[in-house]
Amino acid sequence: MKFSIVTPNYNGARFLEATLASVAAQRAPGVEVEHWIVDGGSTDGSLEIIRRFLGPETFLIAEPDRGPADAINKGLRRVSGELVAWLNADDLYAPGALARAAAVLAAQPRAALAFGRCRIVDEGGAEIRSGITRFKELFFPLSSRFTIQCLNYISQPAMCFRRTALERAGGLRDELTAAWDYEFVLRLWRHGGAVCVPGGPLADFRWHPGSISGRTFAVQFREEWQAAAADAGRWSPQALLHLGVRYGIVGIYALMAARRNGKAG
Repeated sequence: MKFSIVTPNYNGARFLEATLASVAAQRAPGVEVEHWIVDGGSTDGSLEIIRRFLGPETFLIAEPDRGPADAINKGLRRVSGELVAWLNADDLYAPGALARAAAVLAAQPRAALAFGRCRIVDEGGAEIRSGITRFKELFFPLSSRFTIQCLNYISQPAMCFRRTALERAGGLRDELTAAWDYEFVLRLWRHGGAVCVPGGPLADFRWHPGSISGRTFAVQFREEWQAAAADAGRWSPQALLHLGVRYGIVGIYALMAARRNGKAG
């Protein structure tokens, strides 16, 4: 089965090599991987790192963009694989992740997307925020369109989807600041639903102060609620539950940020 992976990058040299290596390592018998790397004009040595990975199935698009969602869309317009995903320039795939996802989707031919466990790691690769990860995993057995409208429990690095579903749903909404992945999942869900990949983590999401979620978590959860309300109806039970989740999570994140700032001071 052929995967197409898109990696957006802008001055992400610090973690980029590990990310690209984790994609290259997914290639195995029965798993073909086409990799599109979309660089928005990096000046930090990223291009030198990227060029070491270029080859018959790894391609570079180097031109200015309007942000990561716009960069990802550029790659999505070029993909040719049956299964598609994107992996940001600071995240990592676990060994064999794509093969596991492919097997599950082959057994569930109607499913539009697959998702699995995803660790949150710090700048050094150590797992952090395991409570948040376990909380999301509680919803895996209950996964449904109703549940995903109530709470975003799918971690984007540990998700892939069919190209046919992408063609029906359309690309990412690049006018959004931080929740374009969740809004996209809601649209994908309409074209076959989702299936969970059992077993260990598929990916690592790297949290650090410079990441999108590290800088804009309040905006992210506002946009996620707006996306859920648009998908389910503003006064639906799902949207009202999501509103409560939004304020609860933002409050917890604000306390965590205050604690970090206090320690730094």
